[in-house]
Amino acid sequence: MEDPTAMNRRHALIAYILIGCTLILGLIARASDSRTGSWTISHSDEPGKVSFALIYHSKHNNSNHESDWPRSEFEGVDFAKSGKQDVKFAIARDAGRFDCEGYLKDGEGAGVFHFAPDAHYVSQMSALGFTGIDDEKQFSMAVLDVSVAYAKEIKSKNLHDLDTDKLIAFRIFNVSSEFIDQLRKAGLPATDADKLVAFRIHGVSPEMVSFLQKAGYHPDEDTLIAMRIHGVSPEYMQQLKKDGYDHIDLEKLIAFRIHGVSPDFIEKVQTLGYRHPEPDQLVAMRIHGVSPEFIANMKSRGMKDLTIDQLVSLRIHGID
Repeated sequence: MEDPTAMNRRHALIAYILIGCTLILGLIARASDSRTGSWTISHSDEPGKVSFALIYHSKHNNSNHESDWPRSEFEGVDFAKSGKQDVKFAIARDAGRFDCEGYLKDGEGAGVFHFAPDAHYVSQMSALGFTGIDDEKQFSMAVLDVSVAYAKEIKSKNLHDLDTDKLIAFRIFNVSSEFIDQLRKAGLPATDADKLVAFRIHGVSPEMVSFLQKAGYHPDEDTLIAMRIHGVSPEYMQQLKKDGYDHIDLEKLIAFRIHGVSPDFIEKVQTLGYRHPEPDQLVAMRIHGVSPEFIANMKSRGMKDLTIDQLVSLRIHGID
């Protein structure tokens, strides 16, 4: 673990550098109409990468993009060098080029960047059908590395409602051509651009789709998203199968998760003599508070042969 004193010194150094960068940026902005901002580099937990942030502020837009970048992108920078060093490097993307300079101390630091948009990028993207790229979007597309080759790959997938904003969202949430191909191989059409973004946000994976297809389910995109939102995972389904609940309707499984029908709840109910309640009964029990404790309490009061429907009715009528 890093020494707290050393960590504080490192953070202080970066803060001082950023203050200096802010002053420099003010001078640059007055001398040029081009886009400038600041950058920071810190250690990453991923081998061979650093955490790189590009920070830009203007009257109309503020952005702070930070992610893990391969060290190989920073040509000429020696991250292994100890002590303080001046650094100067360039990052070239299809949408434009970032010329950066600043300081590093023990592999971490900060500085300023100058962004030069590529003059041909907008026309190249427009030829592919991706229009409406203003200065702000071009800058974002450079940061996210929305390359012409990537745009061509995604365009070739024949998706519905694909436009420039969705292409940017694809890059943000890592919707790749490989991801689309894997979903289709697993049995989904995977043609709706919005649904593909939602899949990435909520964690609908090709592996999940393949599991469901092999289990005999053929869910649509909305059901898959609802399953992930509410935690209906293959692991959860396999746990239920051990308790005798195999191939339950997916909508009922979603209701199970919404209302808290867990394998533990089912097993406790079964030990009290209710061997295999229907899925709708389990949901009703959870909705109305028919807990294992309530059932045990009724049994201790001499009501040993109550059906589940009777137990639910008692709770509806306020019997504790």
